[in-house]
Amino acid sequence: MYLLYLSTGFAIFMAILVMFIRMKAAKRPVSAKKIILPPIFMSTGALMFIHPMFRVTLLEVLEALTVGILFSILLIKTSNFEIKDKHIYLKRSKAFVFILIGLLIIRVIAKLILSSSIDVGELSGMFWILAFGMIVPWRIAMYLQYKKLENELNKSVPIK
Repeated sequence: MYLLYLSTGFAIFMAILVMFIRMKAAKRPVSAKKIILPPIFMSTGALMFIHPMFRVTLLEVLEALTVGILFSILLIKTSNFEIKDKHIYLKRSKAFVFILIGLLIIRVIAKLILSSSIDVGELSGMFWILAFGMIVPWRIAMYLQYKKLENELNKSVPIK
């Protein structure tokens, strides 16, 4: 049971950290590297599946991925860029913080409900898959939007 509380506490901590990072990031120009690297860094978490405790069935993978992809739609809708001073910035969105908090609440409630029928290790694996399934489509959409604006910016700036 302590693993359930520990993992839930960690999820809350990470969500708060993401909110602060997102607010801070809006003050600096964005780069393709800053968009692409988070999912790459997060992918190392897949090593957890080496341990049998975290392994999930194919159906659980599909369920977690589906929910993650659905959640990513909200993040995609609230992540927009703008050009300021010949640089591309992430627009601040008040809705983003509320969406993150809402997603966190949904995840915590789901985790508490599902923990009675799914082993905590499997559940942790499923929630990692859900998070990865959420961040990858979101970051792909951000990258495509960034590249579109970058092309616009390059067309409008004369080459010397």
